[in-house]
Amino acid sequence: MTALSVLDLSPIIRGGDASQALANSRSLAQHAERLGYRRFWLAEHHNMTGVASAATAVVIGHVAGGTSTIRVGAGGIMLPNHAPLMIAEQFGTLNALYPGRIDLGLGRAPGTDQNTARALRRNLNGDIDAFPRDVIELMAYFKPAVPNQMVQAVPGAGQDVPVWILGSSTYGAQLAAMLGLPYAFASHFAPADMEAALNIYRSQFKPSEHLAKPHVMLGLNVVAAETDAEALRLFTSLQQAFINLRTGNPGPLPPPVDDIEALIDPSAHFLLQQTLSRSVVGSPATVKAGLEAFIARTQADEIMVTAQIFDHAARVRSFEITAEVHNARREAA
Repeated sequence: MTALSVLDLSPIIRGGDASQALANSRSLAQHAERLGYRRFWLAEHHNMTGVASAATAVVIGHVAGGTSTIRVGAGGIMLPNHAPLMIAEQFGTLNALYPGRIDLGLGRAPGTDQNTARALRRNLNGDIDAFPRDVIELMAYFKPAVPNQMVQAVPGAGQDVPVWILGSSTYGAQLAAMLGLPYAFASHFAPADMEAALNIYRSQFKPSEHLAKPHVMLGLNVVAAETDAEALRLFTSLQQAFINLRTGNPGPLPPPVDDIEALIDPSAHFLLQQTLSRSVVGSPATVKAGLEAFIARTQADEIMVTAQIFDHAARVRSFEITAEVHNARREAA
């Protein structure tokens, strides 16, 4: 049966601040744990005034410290921004603090603009095509140390930290298949290559010491409310945020509006159709039907639900409804 997990961008809302966003993330994780979600992941983004999870490992520790059973991880760490040893130490430390509950998803995008990427790395001389090599180096630091090993991750060596490959194109699918690792695809904002990536990952997968058979998780925007109309209204916050981001005006998550059509032009319509087509928005009945259709179409092992909703109480309720309809589907099966 397909499991549900959570992707949280720790949204900073218009009129709010990072402290509030981080408190809301921890609160949402506590609700997700109670509702039976399998994982709670946070993402690395930089120079974005609407996202509070830039120091992703720190936020993971904050969330894991407020929960007890749900797995907490990165969806993901943008590895070109970091030395593999430092990530091994960070996630080795997290796993030492919260044994058996930490996941590490790895991506090769910068998670930001070019100027910020330069500030993160001091220069852009690093080769993005070195990503596979960096993944292998990082995974090696998690293996038990051997005699005379010159460089060790402490903590890190001998820590059982599952590594995932993330992707929004077919590149990550090929790498995850080659290394025999679980794969998470960002269909919630980059749906165009979803089917192709799934086919490549499943057909080319090579069993490994980490995983015997393919395991895929797909991102899905799910905004649930008591009625279709209310859910569609809540969804306008994400629609506005995407338009703002793609037109070079990123900012805090805006409040919902009653008439999104009055705010957008035909080009914005096309943008939203292209980026947010993997979204399920509506009442419990609508969300149940949408989830069932998406799972039947993709045969995903997990769905990573994300919901950029302005009001925290409404966001918690959205995840409650989603869990309720999914659990009802599971019981019926």
